[in-house]
Amino acid sequence: MTVDPKSHLAELLGVALASVAPELRETAILLERPKQASHGDFASNLALQLAKALKANPREIAQRLVRELPVSPWVDKVEVAGAGFINFHLSTALRSRVVAEVLARGADFGRCRIGGGRKLQIEFVSANPTGPLHVGHGRGAALGASLANLLSFAGWAVTREYYVNDAGRQMDILAVSTWLRYLALFDAGWNETFPPNAYQGDYVAAMAAQIRAAHGERFVQPVAAVLAEVPVPKDEVGDVSNLEERLDALIAAGKRLLGEGWDYIHQYALTEQLADGRADLEEFGVHFDVWFSERSLYDTGMVARAVERLEANGHIYVQDGAKWFRSTQFGDEKDRVVQRDNGLYTYFASDIAYHCNKLERGFEKIIDLWGADHHGYIPRVRGALQAMGCDGREGGPLDVLLVQFVALWRGKEKLAMSTRAGQYVTLRDLRQEVGNDACRFFYMLRKAEQALDFDLELAKSQSNDNPVYYVQYAHARVCSVLNQWGGDAAELAGLAGTDLAPLAGERELALCARLATFPEIVEDAAVNYAPQVIAFYLKDLAGDFHSYYNAERILVEDAALRAARLALAAAVRQVLRNGLGILGVSTPESM
Repeated sequence: MTVDPKSHLAELLGVALASVAPELRETAILLERPKQASHGDFASNLALQLAKALKANPREIAQRLVRELPVSPWVDKVEVAGAGFINFHLSTALRSRVVAEVLARGADFGRCRIGGGRKLQIEFVSANPTGPLHVGHGRGAALGASLANLLSFAGWAVTREYYVNDAGRQMDILAVSTWLRYLALFDAGWNETFPPNAYQGDYVAAMAAQIRAAHGERFVQPVAAVLAEVPVPKDEVGDVSNLEERLDALIAAGKRLLGEGWDYIHQYALTEQLADGRADLEEFGVHFDVWFSERSLYDTGMVARAVERLEANGHIYVQDGAKWFRSTQFGDEKDRVVQRDNGLYTYFASDIAYHCNKLERGFEKIIDLWGADHHGYIPRVRGALQAMGCDGREGGPLDVLLVQFVALWRGKEKLAMSTRAGQYVTLRDLRQEVGNDACRFFYMLRKAEQALDFDLELAKSQSNDNPVYYVQYAHARVCSVLNQWGGDAAELAGLAGTDLAPLAGERELALCARLATFPEIVEDAAVNYAPQVIAFYLKDLAGDFHSYYNAERILVEDAALRAARLALAAAVRQVLRNGLGILGVSTPESM
């Protein structure tokens, strides 16, 4: 018989409640795990909940409830503590039952059904394909992938999506940067005047060299023609007020002079950088089900239709030839332009269309992971959804997680990061230095909304101070014990039916208690979109096992005790695998 301790205790309290206060029998019965093991396995504040209605002292009510509790073979002791809490100490037999449950359910232990099979879309990374992914993108990738795994484990039908920003000014800047480096291969003078606000990385020069190798001088234009309508730099020292104006003029020159050639360079740069990013993410163990093109929103008329719908609903006004969305009516600090006076739509307009498209695809929940600097963007997107007739309110289908920045440290040196300047550490460089596992786990050591200091030296160390090494080493230790035992697959499977009565030691029961909390940890992490909770749990489980391993022998002479301890070790290994699987971290069998 499988007994769920929490449900069993709730039933016992329900019987006591019906006896003590029948008129209040519908009161919700809450049970929580105490922070201190000495306070038992579960605690209830039911007496405190009843105090006002019964006009009695909570401790007195608690004592009455305890007297009315039915006798249970699964409960060793019940005591009243503090202001009126009821603490339950479970029997050794019930505490150790989790071992059999873990081994019987295997990879499914900890799964829950809070998602109910409903469709959920999570969009993350979605970096502009203007250069290699850097360590900041890596954090969004690790968080998004782990959260997607977690929500799938919790019963949601999850779709992982990457929004490809393949339209707009940033792609134009990458294209003109590539073209100017290409021109410099024929006239070195272009390197001297390369715009400081263009993309500077070596990957830009590499793409330019590839284009020359394939097409020779096809895209070369005279210097005078290129610079004909480009404003001269300001003479004042340090004056950069017209840098963006000059860059836009160079983009315009490229489009005017090259025609279809500009489209080729633009598409070439996009394809190269997008392919590089996809490969980087795949190598990182981050997979997407859908790569959604921003340009498709324009090509299919979705952006135009979204603005027309806002206009039809009375949420658009025209000022100075531009169309403005009344976003202040939905909590934004100011109204926003959705279509400029030149007829071009803004990024915001395409974002409105994209989020409407998500809902039209039937997702009941959509989650966006954005950089922390996008905080002000949340109310205007929610407002636009409401204005479109969708549910954009807080608590509705759209949830946004803001991912804070990453500071990379090598010893006491903080490494610089600037994408356009080309001074940054790429995700690929980081992975190659510390490994995928350390990357994935270290990114989980803070909440998404907290800034993260990534310690390179710690991530590479093989010590107990390195959390990923500490957790993986616990898994490897269990594997080593099982190898020494030498049981085959059939014998290992048979451990689920082992007599667990010999598991009576303090450390053994503490391990059982830790294993039993895993399903609750998963559910809590899923409800709060907090995959880092899984990482913290795994550190605690590993710590409990290391303490047990250092204090007790598992392969003892006593056959019954040996079998029970092997079953416990195998259960620990299974839960480590389940948790690390959610985080996308491997489970080495030797280290």
